[in-house]
Amino acid sequence: MTTETLDPPAPSAGAKLPSHFGWIYAALMVTMLLSALDQTIVSTALPTIVGELDGLSHMAWVTTAYILAATIGMPVYGKLGDLIGRRQLFLAGLAVFVLGSGLAGFAQDMPQLIAFRALQGLGGGGLMIVSQAIIADLVPVRQRAKFMGPMGAVFGLAAVAGPLLGGWITDNADWRWAFWINLPLGVAALLISAFAIKLPRKQVKVKFDYLGTALMAVAVTSLILVCTWGGTEYDWTSPTILWLGAVTVAAAVLFAVVERRAKEPLIPLRMVKNPVFSIATLIGMIAIGLGMFAVISYMPTYLQMVYGYSATESGLLLIPMVVGMMLTAVTSGSLVSKLGRYKGFVVAGMLVMPVGIWLMSTLDPSSPVWVLCSYIALLGAGMGLVMQNLVLAVQNAFPQSEVGTATSSNNFFREIGATVGVAVVGAVFTNRLTDHLAGIGTDFGGAGAESITPAIVRSLPDALRDQVINAYSDALLPIFLGLVPVILVGTVLAFFLPNRKLRDDAEHAPSH
Repeated sequence: MTTETLDPPAPSAGAKLPSHFGWIYAALMVTMLLSALDQTIVSTALPTIVGELDGLSHMAWVTTAYILAATIGMPVYGKLGDLIGRRQLFLAGLAVFVLGSGLAGFAQDMPQLIAFRALQGLGGGGLMIVSQAIIADLVPVRQRAKFMGPMGAVFGLAAVAGPLLGGWITDNADWRWAFWINLPLGVAALLISAFAIKLPRKQVKVKFDYLGTALMAVAVTSLILVCTWGGTEYDWTSPTILWLGAVTVAAAVLFAVVERRAKEPLIPLRMVKNPVFSIATLIGMIAIGLGMFAVISYMPTYLQMVYGYSATESGLLLIPMVVGMMLTAVTSGSLVSKLGRYKGFVVAGMLVMPVGIWLMSTLDPSSPVWVLCSYIALLGAGMGLVMQNLVLAVQNAFPQSEVGTATSSNNFFREIGATVGVAVVGAVFTNRLTDHLAGIGTDFGGAGAESITPAIVRSLPDALRDQVINAYSDALLPIFLGLVPVILVGTVLAFFLPNRKLRDDAEHAPSH
C-alpha cells in the first residue's frame, strides 16, 4: 500500500509546543469525550430501549458491540499511525464515528441498533488511540503526564456524563437523540481537527499485516460470542459454544504464528517481553476492563430498577465517580510530571479499587443512596490514579517510532478485558435476572420479562414491585463480589510494575 505521512521525530524537552497546540488539544479532548461517551451513554437509556425494541436477551450487545468493534480497530489504527502517520487516520475515524451515530438513531430493531453501534465502535476505537498517539508526537514524555491526566479525567467525565445525558434525553425527548447528539459535536470536531492538526508528510511504501488483522478479528469476535451466548442463548457445553471456543483458540494460535513472521506485525509479540508493557497491560485488562466497565454499564440500571430513580437521576447519581476520578487523574498527572515517576500512583489506585467494588457488593435495596454514592466515588478515585499513568508508562518504554503500536496494543488488551468483562457480567446478570423474574410467576401488568421497563416496575403493586426490586438486586450485586478477587490480582501485579524514570528529552527508549 502507498502511504502519505510519517511520524514526526520524538519531541525534545526544550522544544516549544506548536503555536496552535491549544486548538489541537481541544480537538483531541472533544473527540476523546465523544468516543468515551458512547461506551456509557446508552446505559441509562438501555432499559427503555430494550423495552421498546423487545430485546432484554440482547441487552448486553448494545454495549458489547461498540466495545468489540473499537477493540478490533485499535491495533489497526495504532499500527497504521506508526507506518503512515496519524492525521488522516484520525479524520477518517471521526467520520466513521459520526456516520455510525446517525444510523444508530434510526434503528428500528435490536439487530439494526447493534450493527450501527459496531460501526460507531470502528470509528471510536481510532479516536481513543490516535488522540493519545498525537499527543506523543507533539509533547515530550516528561511534560506529557500533565496532558494525559486531563485526558483520563475526560474519560471519567464521559463515564458519568454519558449516563446522565442519556438519561436526560430518554426522559425529556427520545432515546434516539442519545446518538444524534454526536452529529453536531462530531462535525465540529472534524472541522477543527482538519484545520488545526498538522503533521509532517512523506511518501513511503509499507506492507500492512492483513492476515494478522483478519485472524485477530476472528479470535476476538468468537471469544465475545462465547462470553455473550454461553449460559444464555446456549448451554456452556453446547456444540455452538464448544466450536466457538475452538475457533477462538485456533485463531489466536495462528495469529501468534503470523505475527512472528510478518514484516510489520500488527501487534509485535516482542513487546510482551518488555516488563513495563506486559505488567501494565495485565493491570489494564483486569482493573479498568473488568472493574470499571462492568460497574458503569449496569449501575444505572440498578439505580432505576431498585431505587426507582428516573434515567436522568440515575445519571446524576454517578457524578461522585467522575469527581473522584477527575481529582486523582489531574492531580497525579501533575505530580508525575514533577517527580518523573508513575509507579506509586498506580499502586495506590490498585489498593483503592478492590475496596470500592467490595463495598458496592455489600449494598441492598434498603441502603441509603448516599452510601452508594460514596462507594462509587471511592472506585472513581482509584481508577483516576491508574488509567492514564499506565498508558504513559507504556509510551515511555518504547521509542517514538513504535509509540502508536505500543499505545494501541496496551489499549487493545485493556478493551479485551472490558469486552469480556461486560459480556460475562451481562450474560450472568441477564441469566440470573431472567430466572428470578420467572420465579415470581406473573405477567408484570401485561408486560413479559423481555419488555419490563423502570416505568412498569414503578406502576406495579407494592408487593410485586418489591419482588422485582429484590430480583434485580440479587441478580447483580453478588457479581460485584465475584469481581473482587480478580481485581486483587491487578493489585499484586502493580507492585511488580517497573518504575522507570520518564525521559526528559529526546532520549530514545530501548527497542525490544
